[in-house]
Amino acid sequence: MDPPQQDLVRRTVRRHPDGGSEEDLLVREEPLEMRIEGRPLAVTLRTPGHDLDLVAGFLYTEGVIDGPDDLTALAHVDDPRDPRGNTVDCVLAAGVLAHRDRIDKATRELYATSSCGVCGKASIDKLAVTCGPLPERRIDVDALADVLVTLPGRLRDAQQAFDRTGGLHAAGLFSFSGELEVAREDIGRHNAVDKVLGHRLRADRAPVDDRILVVSSRAGFEIVQKAVMARVPVVASVGAASSLAVDLAREMGVVLVGFLRDGRFNVYAE
Repeated sequence: MDPPQQDLVRRTVRRHPDGGSEEDLLVREEPLEMRIEGRPLAVTLRTPGHDLDLVAGFLYTEGVIDGPDDLTALAHVDDPRDPRGNTVDCVLAAGVLAHRDRIDKATRELYATSSCGVCGKASIDKLAVTCGPLPERRIDVDALADVLVTLPGRLRDAQQAFDRTGGLHAAGLFSFSGELEVAREDIGRHNAVDKVLGHRLRADRAPVDDRILVVSSRAGFEIVQKAVMARVPVVASVGAASSLAVDLAREMGVVLVGFLRDGRFNVYAE
């Protein structure tokens, strides 16, 4: 579905080398504050739209909640100081709130994996302790190849905002036979992943162990980390994979392919 028109803006640009001026259509970028019962948790820069999916996916992939039953309520805050609705508050189940240390720890550490890249072997070890490797499941990548090579094109067909702006990342969840379940776009690649995983969680269909996650960008550590937390068995990226992403995928039993384009791909972990 096309994003709401108010989430696209126009700015005047000067074209080089002819010097002409015209209006260009841009994606709106705004902060989103996430709260837990009024208590600030995090702020992320995102493309407005599917905010509730984004927050649900963020809480899930950062380990604040374990599944849909941990999330009691989720809504935009009606705040006159925030007329654009850039604040989302949530209510967690009583059993989750009893573990305040999890929330405090997430507040302190979440950007170590999702934004600033300060992560390494210690983060991989922590993930192994938190959720353990994925259940052993033999996935024949060669047998899946005919499906995999079609997925970037199918994801690209769903990128309507990208067609109009050229400024968004995308993530999509596909069945193993190649059907697209959900696709989301965002200026942040990790936000796009949180949006599709949050969509599944809010539909009470987590873990996401029956889908392939495809991203239009590179596969960095934070993308594979979110897949591990949601138990996604296959991650495919149009761009390259980073060394830490490969290490994590191999440690946790995730199939990881990169440079998925033009009918080819590299297998980094299987």
